[in-house]
Amino acid sequence: MTGSYIPAGYQPTLSLYETQAAISLIKRTFQDALAGALSLKRVSAPLFVDPATGLNDDLSGVERPVSFDVPAAGIDAQVVHSLAKWKRMALYRYDFHVGKGIYTDMNAIRRDEELDNLHSIYVDQWDWEKVISAEMRTESMLRIAVNAIVGCICDAALIVRGRYPSLSTSLSREVSFITSQELEDLYPDLTPKEREHAYVRKHPTTFLSQIGGKLRSGQPHDGRAPDYDDWSLNGDILFYNPLLDCAFEVSSMGIRVDPQALDSQLTLAGCDARRSLTYHRMLLEGKLPLTMGGGIGQSRLCMLLLGKAHIGEVQSSIWDEETHRVCEAAGVTLL
Repeated sequence: MTGSYIPAGYQPTLSLYETQAAISLIKRTFQDALAGALSLKRVSAPLFVDPATGLNDDLSGVERPVSFDVPAAGIDAQVVHSLAKWKRMALYRYDFHVGKGIYTDMNAIRRDEELDNLHSIYVDQWDWEKVISAEMRTESMLRIAVNAIVGCICDAALIVRGRYPSLSTSLSREVSFITSQELEDLYPDLTPKEREHAYVRKHPTTFLSQIGGKLRSGQPHDGRAPDYDDWSLNGDILFYNPLLDCAFEVSSMGIRVDPQALDSQLTLAGCDARRSLTYHRMLLEGKLPLTMGGGIGQSRLCMLLLGKAHIGEVQSSIWDEETHRVCEAAGVTLL
């Protein structure tokens, strides 16, 4: 998807006032359901971190973090890209045990993000992380968590439709699991995003796994930082969005790297220099707990459940002139 567009004939189902009330309903009900399903406790989280700790998420490795100086502390700080690594360090510091975890609101600025119907420079997620044992680092454990999250999303959809019967969003609880290599084998002549769209049209709730490592074509399906997800035990939850006719990512998640996986992935990604950072050193030495976790887009989920055509209808951000023009011409109000 490149640039913003509004489908022909689109009219928001809910008024601006109803939309705000519905967003509040979704956020309250979903986070409570998520906490119960995954045994999570809510915690406070930082908006910025010290880059010397290695705690910021490097995403695909090319995005520039927003940085600023902190004169009183004598350091520079970075606005977080996500809390993938911070959460694991928090579980260590808070002394959480196997089967228990945390969730929090994550707000980020990703200034290099392209602007279109699904992407904004402002990111809001529920970030979650829980402690697991070595025996739980399996595909079956990953699938259990995926099904639990999908169940929470579908339950939230039913609650919102019960409050606002005019909404027509219908989601499937049946998850189709497929690896990125299997997807490439199915559609070798398509780009990664085209493969996702083709598959999710036929399988409206999909978990696409094993993202980050190179496929047989020599290219990865998508970029992933080498120091939080284990590339063999991660993936994205995708729903089919009929309004935009696209694969709609709601969550990126996975079982996190253990010392062996981190050692291997740092070398594969050409990131060996990170080994001296506090987080990476502790992980390589086996001092951090084994965990699994992910992020679930708040605005993405609201957009999907409320049948919105543009993410700017459910969050306030900065948009380019073309996006303003397109939305104004279609009678769509950006918050």
